Amino acid sequence: MPGMPTVTAIVFDLGNVLLPFNWDIAADRFCARARCSRRELDDYLMTTPFVHQLETGQITGAAFYRRVTGDFGCAMGYDEFAAIWSDIFTADEQMLAMAAALNGRWPRYILSNTNAIHVEYVFRRFPSLRDFDGYVFSHEVGVLKPARAIYETLTRQFGLTPAATVFIDDILANVEGARAAGWQAIHHQGAATTRAELTKLGVLPI
Repeated sequence: MPGMPTVTAIVFDLGNVLLPFNWDIAADRFCARARCSRRELDDYLMTTPFVHQLETGQITGAAFYRRVTGDFGCAMGYDEFAAIWSDIFTADEQMLAMAAALNGRWPRYILSNTNAIHVEYVFRRFPSLRDFDGYVFSHEVGVLKPARAIYETLTRQFGLTPAATVFIDDILANVEGARAAGWQAIHHQGAATTRAELTKLGVLPI
C-alpha cells in the first residue's frame, strides 16, 4: 500500500495463532490423575508463582514438574506429566499453510510466551515449525510479551528493522506491545482476517 513501510520480516505468535490450544484438556487429565478438583488446580496455578517462573526461565521444566506433583501428592513420572501438560495443541492448517507459503520470500520468526516443556513437545509433534528462520521464547530470554524488551530482543538478535517487521498475535495487549516497539502488527482473529491484513500490507497473495 502507498505510504506503508516495506515489509521485510513476518513474526508469528505460537499458541492460538499457528497452534490453537485448549487448556481444559490438560487440566482435566491432571485433576483425574491427581484426584483434585478443577478449582483446586486453577487456584493453585493462579496463586503460586510457578507458571510465571517456568515461562520466564527461572525454573526448569523438571523443577516445575517436581513442585506441582509434589504439592498435589501425585506420583507420576516426568514424561507422563509433560505429556499431560503439553497435549493441548492442534494445528491451524490454514495458518501453517500461510506461513509455509511465505518461506523463502520473507524471513519468518516465532515469538512466544512459552516454556521448555511445550517447546520440546510442539517441535516434535509439528515438525514444520522447525523450518522458521528464528525463534524467541520467553523462557529463554527471561521476559514475557507485552514487555518492550522481548520485541527488541528479537529485532536485535536477527538484525530486523522494527518498522518493517509484521507481528501476528491473538492477544490485543501483545499486538499493542509490538506497535509500541515500532513494529507493524495484526490482531489475529482467524486465518481469513489475518490473510486479509497481510494482503493489505502487500505480503499476500504470492
